[in-house]
Amino acid sequence: MSGPERNDSGLAIVLVTNGPGELTTWVRPLAERLHSSLSLKPRISTAVMSLQLVLVPCPNGTGHEVEAARQWNQFDRIIPSRRFWSLLLRPKRFGPWPKRGLVVFLGGDQFWTVLLSARLGYRHLTYAEWVARWPGWNDRIAAMSDSVRDQLPLRHRQNCRVVGDLMADLSSFARSEEPLPSGEWVALLPGSKRAKLSVGMPFLLETADRLREQRPACRFLLPVAPTTSVAELVAFAGSANPIAASYSASIAELGPGFLMTSQGTRIELLERHPAHSFLSQCDLALTTVGANTAELGALAVAMIVIVPTQHLNVMQAWDGGLGLLARLPGLRRIIGVLLTLWRLRHNGMMAWPNIHAGRAVVPERVGAITPEEIAEEAADWLSEPDRLEGQRQDLRQLRGQSGAVAALAEEVTSLLPRVIKSV
Repeated sequence: MSGPERNDSGLAIVLVTNGPGELTTWVRPLAERLHSSLSLKPRISTAVMSLQLVLVPCPNGTGHEVEAARQWNQFDRIIPSRRFWSLLLRPKRFGPWPKRGLVVFLGGDQFWTVLLSARLGYRHLTYAEWVARWPGWNDRIAAMSDSVRDQLPLRHRQNCRVVGDLMADLSSFARSEEPLPSGEWVALLPGSKRAKLSVGMPFLLETADRLREQRPACRFLLPVAPTTSVAELVAFAGSANPIAASYSASIAELGPGFLMTSQGTRIELLERHPAHSFLSQCDLALTTVGANTAELGALAVAMIVIVPTQHLNVMQAWDGGLGLLARLPGLRRIIGVLLTLWRLRHNGMMAWPNIHAGRAVVPERVGAITPEEIAEEAADWLSEPDRLEGQRQDLRQLRGQSGAVAALAEEVTSLLPRVIKSV
């Protein structure tokens, strides 16, 4: 196994992540903070340090993360997840690597960054949201909370700093210089992965039609995730998607920045990333389960989380080991049914705010739910502003103090060689 081709000058900061949620809410804010405090390529061509991104294999990845990250002009080199093993085996295939560097874990399996840092001979920093799995292999651990640090063996706690929840900083990045037009706004978040979109698009389009029937003044906003496209959303809402036949909604018109359903419901399409400024102005969000529930929670946007389990395809989009099993052709139906029954029987929390709080802060609707039921519940929430504000207050209390991105950036800087930091 050949070692990486070395470039004795310079230094690389390598951010490692997996899926669209972590890329948008963890990686991008940290990368922006590092660019503001350090001289980094690619934004400063003469810099001795470069910021790089490595995507690791993960079932939550969409395959579009590279395209999304490239638009931000933050990374001197981006390596897609499908080439991760090639990177480990022969790093020099991807060009010369600085002799010194730092690998930062920001999502995925923590072991991949252990391997990568060892392979490149770089220092290693892990941002641990729930647990630090390989403390002995870390030069530093940045923990989300005290509970993460308290789980560490005593000998490793001195290498851990509690920086806070990176998601808590989303609100500070949300700006309202461009307010939404007046009205009652509902955000529709069908997901960013194919398995979620195949259900989420037709389901939420019909929900919007039915909600508008009850509240004609209601307006709708659909942020297009950076790892998907308007064309893909339209395809999942049409005949190319077999699940769409189970729902009454269809797209009658597609214009610049909007789509119109056959029932005359106009839905504004937002392709700006991130969409936090506009999401934070919405009265309510209807969303699939996933990292988007963490984003909405951090922005204190009231939500209803939907998981229509009548379509087995949705099982493939769930996280964890059982979600992986659900993708196996021979076991998918059995595992899908068992997982659904388990979730329902044990009232398993699926939305991030509920998991974090250990109680039902936001409503989760799991099972053979219908757009009519969700539209009725949404109308009930919208008709009670005090109730909506109560949910928003609960979400704000969960959010924690801001400043985690700055604190994590400090930890990154502290691990850089002094000779580099002084340049």
